[in-house]
Amino acid sequence: MRAVVLDAGALSARLVLERPVELADGQGGASVSFEAVASLWARIEPVGETGEEQAGSEIVTLTHRVWVRFRTDIRSGMRLRKGERVFVIRSLRDPDEGGRYLVCLCAEEGR
Repeated sequence: MRAVVLDAGALSARLVLERPVELADGQGGASVSFEAVASLWARIEPVGETGEEQAGSEIVTLTHRVWVRFRTDIRSGMRLRKGERVFVIRSLRDPDEGGRYLVCLCAEEGR
């Protein structure tokens, strides 16, 4: 497999990696919140968008490829935050299986 070469300057977006944490609500259920795991540099590439109507409101979901340096603690369901923008990680892969980068396919919802 061909090695992926990425200029280090391309990782120019500062993101916060967050993981879900379930908190018991005292009535047998749980609520999910997110806690920060790490701060990292990334490259964000827009991929596409889809729109749908929910409860009389237009919901637009943007998809992005987010490149980060390889980490073993990133999983689907975690999210990346850039200020108010939230990128939910749907899937991830090592593009050349070299252990240098991860490409996360992320969804960003907006109204």
